[in-house]
Amino acid sequence: MDTPQTLPVLSDTELRVLGSLMEKSKTTPDYYPMTLNGLTAACNQKTARRPVVDYDENTVMLALDTLKRKGLISTATGGSSRAIKYKHNFGIVFPVVPSEVAVICLLILRGPQTPGEINTNSGRLYEFEDLDEVQAMLEKLASGDMPYVLQLPKRPGQKEVRYRHLLGGTIVEDDSQDEPSRRTSTSELEERLSKVETELAELKDAFDKLMKELS
Repeated sequence: MDTPQTLPVLSDTELRVLGSLMEKSKTTPDYYPMTLNGLTAACNQKTARRPVVDYDENTVMLALDTLKRKGLISTATGGSSRAIKYKHNFGIVFPVVPSEVAVICLLILRGPQTPGEINTNSGRLYEFEDLDEVQAMLEKLASGDMPYVLQLPKRPGQKEVRYRHLLGGTIVEDDSQDEPSRRTSTSELEERLSKVETELAELKDAFDKLMKELS
């Protein structure tokens, strides 16, 4: 008899590394799979992250090692670069489709979200048709023998319920109550800044390798 599949319990660092790989596979495909330097920058982004962290490469490397042992990431080599690169295997390990991966990724990187926030912040991860599609997706992820998300009680003064992922880690609450228009403009700015930060990290990595070859 097959052993029922269960979700892993991941540390905060493992979640940040995994979530960053999940995000960048969609938002910056030209820089994916990712180098250690680029992935560290992605983990430490000041935008689209809750909480903001300041990991060094050793911290990220340790998380990559444990994620690899759990089968959640793998390495990739080849092409013009000799650097080891990393990619996530979440959609391979678990029976989830791209839209579900997008929702789980947002909850990993941003903490508990309402359906409206997910619809606003999904950006380049996945283009949902409308709020109803997001709600249906969340209900699906919260049901079944192995739920991926959990519906949280409403907070005082909040109209929508929030959802959190069930992969472990520390849940950081967001007490801000931004207006929808403000959230929309912030999300667009975060997308642009995220891409710039990734590009800068990859350029720095390429420059460092070039200087080593010339020295």
